[in-house]
Amino acid sequence: MSQFGHLYSQYYDLLYQDKDYIGEVEYIDGLIKTHKGEALTLLDLGCGTGKHAELFCDAGYNVHGIDLSTDMLEIAEKRRSGKENRLSFSHSNIQELELNQKFDVVISLFHVMSYQNSNQELIQAFQVAKNHLTEDGVFIFDFWYGPAVLTDLPMTRIKRLENDLINVTRVAEPILHPLQNLVDVHYDVFIQNKTNAEIIEKKELHKMRYFFDTELDLICEHIGFEVLDKFKWMNSDSPSLDSWNVVWILKNSI
Repeated sequence: MSQFGHLYSQYYDLLYQDKDYIGEVEYIDGLIKTHKGEALTLLDLGCGTGKHAELFCDAGYNVHGIDLSTDMLEIAEKRRSGKENRLSFSHSNIQELELNQKFDVVISLFHVMSYQNSNQELIQAFQVAKNHLTEDGVFIFDFWYGPAVLTDLPMTRIKRLENDLINVTRVAEPILHPLQNLVDVHYDVFIQNKTNAEIIEKKELHKMRYFFDTELDLICEHIGFEVLDKFKWMNSDSPSLDSWNVVWILKNSI
């Protein structure tokens, strides 16, 4: 495990401690019940440290999560205690995933699809989701919504957090590339050890793609997905210019 990979996976949950994981799982569970009905198995594409996956397991699903980060998966594995037969994880790039198993539901949350920067990556990710769905299964994913991003332009943001062991300061500086529908988010991360006051600094680049309805509609038609619904994230309202985060519910139709 690399030094920063270890640190990142350790402070990841601290960084997002204000994220309403329970509410998000309840929201997605409601979408599943509305658009799919009974569902027993769930695949989580880009599961990170497995917090969503664990909560879906607690809600009654048999869950498998995959992620590209071995550091994140090391933490996720610890969540399996007491639920080893209903919760599992594996390491994979989304585009290369072949589990030879079908699921009632495939989810991809926390903007994982927006990390699929190229058309080829995005189409293959959709194809992988479809390949792992039952005949009438549903694919639910959230993403950065293009009309809102271009209305409320990205800006520099600073986030500060701490726990008993570390202080964390994260500076996010975005660069918009409108012709590519991309935002380069440059992160400067400062982690201070409270015991010895040592500070570690690392830089990250997250390339985030924002999407428009017409391009996603075209991909869905190409892959064989029926668009069942579109909402603002954690909402029942239709997508609009005031919400960067949008969720789509697709049905495996062919």
